[in-house]
Amino acid sequence: MPPQTKPAVLFLCVHNAGRSQMAAGWLRYLSKGSIDVFSGGSNPAADINEMAVAAMDEVGIDIAHEQPSPWTDAEVRSADVIVSMGCGDVCPVYRGKRYVDWVLTDPAGQPIEVVREVRDDIEQRVRQLMASLDTSAGS
Repeated sequence: MPPQTKPAVLFLCVHNAGRSQMAAGWLRYLSKGSIDVFSGGSNPAADINEMAVAAMDEVGIDIAHEQPSPWTDAEVRSADVIVSMGCGDVCPVYRGKRYVDWVLTDPAGQPIEVVREVRDDIEQRVRQLMASLDTSAGS
């Protein structure tokens, strides 16, 4: 019997500084290592969004050390699911991949109250995504 491989999820947005970093943080936290998690941007920012860091810190998830970066071909090829969050036509499209598009408010320049709403919305979406991957982690 071949060894089981972990599912892999790639979160994509334009700057890889807010939404995709929060989603990756949630999935790493909730899956407890049972899912490989990647994130990237089409035009990565210089730094992670400080309000996103603060909002995630409020729920005990540290994303402060994450660095915005472009997605890599290897990450796209290894992903079972690619979740786009506003990267539009520049998001990579590969045959045989499951794509999900999440329409979310961009937390850039938003007050903490708005970023908290985005964080909480992302948490619910990540939980639904995990359930669709048939993993028992986070339940």
